[in-house]
Amino acid sequence: MPTAPRLAVLIDADNTSPKHAGAVLREVARYGLPTVKRAYGDWTTQNLVGWKNALPGHAIQPVQQFANTSGKNSTDSAMIIDAMDLLYAGHLDGFAIVSSDSDFTRLATRLRESGMTVYGLGARKTPASLVAACDRFIYLELLTSDAKDEEPADEADVESPPRRPDLRRILVAAIDNTSHEDGWASLGAVGSYISANNPSFDARDYGSPRLGALLSAQDYLEVDLSDTGQAQVRLRTKVVAKKAAARKRPAKKQATDQSG
Repeated sequence: MPTAPRLAVLIDADNTSPKHAGAVLREVARYGLPTVKRAYGDWTTQNLVGWKNALPGHAIQPVQQFANTSGKNSTDSAMIIDAMDLLYAGHLDGFAIVSSDSDFTRLATRLRESGMTVYGLGARKTPASLVAACDRFIYLELLTSDAKDEEPADEADVESPPRRPDLRRILVAAIDNTSHEDGWASLGAVGSYISANNPSFDARDYGSPRLGALLSAQDYLEVDLSDTGQAQVRLRTKVVAKKAAARKRPAKKQATDQSG
């Protein structure tokens, strides 16, 4: 039985609401084993009282970082230094960076350059640069029912937050780029293509718990759920299906004429 990937969960407590703590760890557990769980901030301030109450129940280790200089985010620096120390220790397979701050964009890129899988978790206000730097990015609003922006975006985050991408464009592109000559593409190939090209894509964002259910609900797709030894799903656009049917009709007519 393969061993679950070992993940480090690094939380920017200054930038993330404690109401997401449990949901974040449950989401991370879908991708691996959260063996390191740390939250960073100045725990001497009243701003993190909510986090202080949440830490023990989730076995999250608080990392103290005093704000020694006004206007400088010492928490970011502490997270980055710890992440690099953990990387060089060589005991992990990936990282989960919990923040909506674009300052972690370079960190995510650097970790991926070293072969680490990087999951990002942040609010919808997260700049597109950080979203794109992660292998997968999950919006916190999808994990909790009382989803609200936790705090205004930092002045440094001058980029506009990414809008929810057009679903049809994403699905059609994925099928077109992974389909065989008959126009059919496997669910696994489509899912892999979407993940590689759209890090923040999440079926839950479009009202479905899983990708297969989301695809089945689209009236412009033809989905084959037939069991071929193993339960598999394949799909193609209905435009391709109509073209394939049109190509078959003349062949059938010609065979009938020859037999007569």
